[in-house]
Amino acid sequence: MSAPARAARVKRATKETEIDLELDLDGGDVSIDTGVDFFDHMLHALALHGGMGMKLRARGDGMDNHHLIEDVGIALGRAIYEALGEKRGIARFGSIMLPLDDALVAASIDISGRSYLNFRVEFLRNDLGAMPTEMVGEFFRALSDHARITVHLIAMHGHVAHHLCEATFKAFARAFAAAKTIDGDRIASTKGLLE
Repeated sequence: MSAPARAARVKRATKETEIDLELDLDGGDVSIDTGVDFFDHMLHALALHGGMGMKLRARGDGMDNHHLIEDVGIALGRAIYEALGEKRGIARFGSIMLPLDDALVAASIDISGRSYLNFRVEFLRNDLGAMPTEMVGEFFRALSDHARITVHLIAMHGHVAHHLCEATFKAFARAFAAAKTIDGDRIASTKGLLE
């Protein structure tokens, strides 16, 4: 008997954004189109390094892309939560120290059922193309809240904003890839439950 698919589809439509997201935690095609090139690049890296299939089409109100980036984080968090199901057999924890040129970012994740974000990455630029750098933390806050996972993202070194941002997305992805790995049939909690 094959394992159940760990996949989800989330559609989100508000007065500010319209999002259609398909996610497969165990791989597949990646197609990202948010209309914000640098954000697309980061999400593609997240899917690739996270070992996930992701099809995303999103459009925002065109203001400053704040609503778009935050709402994609909400949708992705919801899709992750749904796709994980009862979390039976997952490793639960994942950590990495990821280098990218001058940038070094530590990421630790606990798929715990409890949302928490510790985000300590500071950028020396206000934007990367049409993506405000202040929205990187807001994206991960929305994701962690709606996926109900604990996330620590800490920049240990780096000054080039592009490298810091890319290292942050890739570090999250690699830590999450480890945490979502199936390594048995047990629930990895002394409570016997991961909500």
